[in-house]
Amino acid sequence: MYDHHTFSSAEEVDQLFRHYHIDRKVTHAEKLSGTTSGVVWKAVTQSGEAYIVKQDHPEQLEAVQQFLDTHKNSKLLPDVLFAAEDRSCFAYVFIEGTTHFNRGLKREWMAVLIRELLHSYQPHQNLRAGAWVPHSQESWKAFNLAGIEEARSNIGDALSSEDHEQVMEQAEKLFEDNLAGVEQFFLHGDTGVHNFVFDKSALIGVIDPSPMIGPLLYDFLYAFCSSPDDIDMETLEYCAAFLEQGKADISRLWEETLIQLYCRIGICIKHHPHDLPGYLQAWEEWKNESSQQGERERWNA
Repeated sequence: MYDHHTFSSAEEVDQLFRHYHIDRKVTHAEKLSGTTSGVVWKAVTQSGEAYIVKQDHPEQLEAVQQFLDTHKNSKLLPDVLFAAEDRSCFAYVFIEGTTHFNRGLKREWMAVLIRELLHSYQPHQNLRAGAWVPHSQESWKAFNLAGIEEARSNIGDALSSEDHEQVMEQAEKLFEDNLAGVEQFFLHGDTGVHNFVFDKSALIGVIDPSPMIGPLLYDFLYAFCSSPDDIDMETLEYCAAFLEQGKADISRLWEETLIQLYCRIGICIKHHPHDLPGYLQAWEEWKNESSQQGERERWNA
C-alpha cells in the first residue's frame, strides 16, 4: 500500500503504475510546486505520455476524485487514470499547455468555461447544514465572512478600512438568509486562471479542484475575478448571459462581484503580487461603476 509515503523517484512512481496494472513504464518524474496542499508529480512514460500523480489527505483526494467522476462528461476536466484503494493518491492525464498566461480575452475563455464546465454541474440534493466540502464553516454566510477576514489580513493597508467595512456589510446583507431557496451544486471551488490550461489563447483544461458545495454563482464569479483584466460591468453582463443555471439578477451579480474582487485582491497579494496594480485599478473602477449603477437604480425606482 502507498499511504503515508511520499514518492522520491521515477522508479517509485513506476512501481505505483505497475501496482495498478498500468502498462506504461515511467521513465521520468518531476516534482511540481504549487500553492495547494499535498505533493504533486508529473510522470512521463517511455512512449511520451504524461500524467499527474497527486498525494494528499485521503478526504481531500476523495472529494477531488468524486468531483472529476461526477463531471466526467466535461471536456475541460482531466481523465482519471487510477486511484489508490486507500485514497492516498491518484493519477490523471496531464493537459499540455500554459496556465495563467497567454489566455486571450476574458469574455472568450469565460464563455468556454461556462459552456464546457459550469453547464455540466448538477444540483446537489439532500444537503445537510454545513455540508461544505472541504470547508467546515457552519453556514454559507460564515464561509464568506471568514474569506473576507482572511483577505483583510493579506491586504493590510493596500485598501482602506472603509473598503473592508463596505464589503463586510454587503456580505452580511447578501448572505443573511444563507442562500435559502437558492439551488446549490458540487463546485470546483478554485476556478481561477492559475488552474486553467490554455493553448494558443484558447481554454482547453481546468485542473486542481478544491471541491465544495455552494451556488454556481461562486465558481462563475471566482473565475471572473481571477485575473485583473476586464473586471467591468459590460464584460460581467456579457459572460452572465451564457449561464443557463445558477443565474442571478444584475444587482446581485454586481454586489457579489465586489465581495469576490476584495477576496481576490487578498489572494493576489499572497500568491501573485505582480497582478496587484491591475487589481487596485479594477477595484477603483468597479466601486465607481457600482456607485453609478446604484444612483441609476435609485433614480428609476
